Amino acid sequence: MTPQAQLAMLAWIPLVLYLFSRYPVQKAVVIGFIGAWLFLPQKAAFSFIGFPDYDRVSAASYGILLATCIFDVGRFHSFKLGWLDLPMLIWCVCPLASSLSNGLGLYDGLSATLGETVKWGFPYFLGRIYFNNLKGMRLLAIAIFVGGIVYVPLCLYEIRMSPQLHQMVYGYFPHSFMQTMRYDGFRPQVFMSHGLAVGVWMMATTLVGIWLWQAGVIKRLWGIPMRWLVPVLLITFILCKSTGAWFLGAFGIIILFAAKWLRTALPLLLLIGGIFFYQYYVATGQFTQQQQDQIISVLADLTNEERAGSLETRFDAEHILGAKARQQIIFGWGGWNRNRVYEYNWRGERVAATNIDSFWIITFGTKGLVGVFSITAALLLPVVMLCRRYPAQYWFNPKVAPAIAVALTVTLYMNDSLTNAMFNPVFPLASGGIAGVVLQVTEPKRQRRVFPSHRVRQIADQHPSSN
Repeated sequence: MTPQAQLAMLAWIPLVLYLFSRYPVQKAVVIGFIGAWLFLPQKAAFSFIGFPDYDRVSAASYGILLATCIFDVGRFHSFKLGWLDLPMLIWCVCPLASSLSNGLGLYDGLSATLGETVKWGFPYFLGRIYFNNLKGMRLLAIAIFVGGIVYVPLCLYEIRMSPQLHQMVYGYFPHSFMQTMRYDGFRPQVFMSHGLAVGVWMMATTLVGIWLWQAGVIKRLWGIPMRWLVPVLLITFILCKSTGAWFLGAFGIIILFAAKWLRTALPLLLLIGGIFFYQYYVATGQFTQQQQDQIISVLADLTNEERAGSLETRFDAEHILGAKARQQIIFGWGGWNRNRVYEYNWRGERVAATNIDSFWIITFGTKGLVGVFSITAALLLPVVMLCRRYPAQYWFNPKVAPAIAVALTVTLYMNDSLTNAMFNPVFPLASGGIAGVVLQVTEPKRQRRVFPSHRVRQIADQHPSSN
C-alpha cells in the first residue's frame, strides 16, 4: 500500500463528516457511499485485531455510520425490524453456524459474522434508514446515474490509453494487466477490482439512466438534456467490452420495454425465479455435463469460442466445488478455504483445483444452502414485493420509476453473481432501501387485491414520507 493510498483511506472519514456538515443528510450519504466505491484504492487496508479490516468496502459504511451518530443520531430510531430484513439477518449470522458446525470455534464464527455484517449488513442497514421511501429511492437512482456519468471520461481514457488511472493516482496496479485486454483493445478498470466490475456498474447506471429518461423523472442534468447524456453513457458501456454485462443490459432493456408496452412484470419475475432455480438445480447436483455442453454450444454460436470457453471453465469449477459443498450442504465448510478442492501439480505442490469461482458457488461452499438462499432472498425478495406493491402499469410513474429502476439493477447484479464474484456494496444499499419502501408503504386492508387507476396518487397522499 503506497503513501497516497494510505492518505486516501485515512482522509475518507473526515471527508464524509464534512459532507454531512455541508449537505442534507441523504445527499451526503449517496455522495459518501458511492464516491468511496468509485474512487478509493484497491487492496489498501488497515488491520485491527478483532475487527474487520478498514478497507474501501468498510470505509463507506464506517464514515456514514459515524457521521450519522454525530449529525443525525435520531435516524437510528426510525429503524424497525421487519420480516423482509430476516434474510439479511440470517446471512450475517450464518458464518457463526458454519464455524460451529465445522468445529472452528466461537471466536472464528463471531469474527466471520462481524465481517459479513460490515460488508453486507451495514450497507443494507444504511439503505433501510436513509432510502426507505420513494423520494429516497429517487435520490439514490439519480446518484447511481451520476456515478455512471462521472465514470464516462475515465472509462474512455482507459479504453484509449489502457487501464492506468489506478497506477497514476495510487502508484500500483491492483490486478493482472493481461485481463484488461479484450477484443483487440482494452476494457477499463478505473478504480475497481476488475474490468468485469466496471462493466456491470456501467450497465446498471445505463439502465437507470434510460428508465429515468423514459419516465420523465429528470429531463436535464447539469443543464445537459438527458437525450444526450443517456446515449453517451450507453456507448461507453458498450465500449467497456464486457460480454456478460452486454447480455444483462440487453435483458434489462427487454424488461423495461415489456413493462412500458405490454404492462407486464413477467420478464423480471422470470429472471428472479431463474436465479433461484439455477442455484437449487446446480446445488443439488442435477446440472449434467450434457446440459452444460448444450449451453456452451449455443453461447459459442452467439459470441465466440473464447467467451464460450470462459463460461465452460466456470461451469467446470462449479461441478468440482459443488461436489465438495454437498458434503456440508446445510451450513457449508466455513472459512480458511476449506470449501476448496486441492490437487498436486507436476512439481508435487498442493494447489487449488480451480481458481475461477462465482459468488454463489463460493457462498455454497462456505455457508451452504442457508447462505445461498438467505443472501439471494435478502437482495431479491424486496424486489419481488416491490413488484407486487407497484404492478407494471405504474412503473413509469415518475414517483415509482426510480425505485423500479434500482430494483432492476439489483436483480441483474445477482444474475451476474452466478458467474462472477464482483462485490459492490451499492446493491445491498439499494436492497435495503427497496425493503424499506415495501415495509413503509401500507395499504388499507380492503384494497390489497385491487389496483385502481389512481392508486399511486392515493398512496402518496396517505403517506407523505413516500413522496
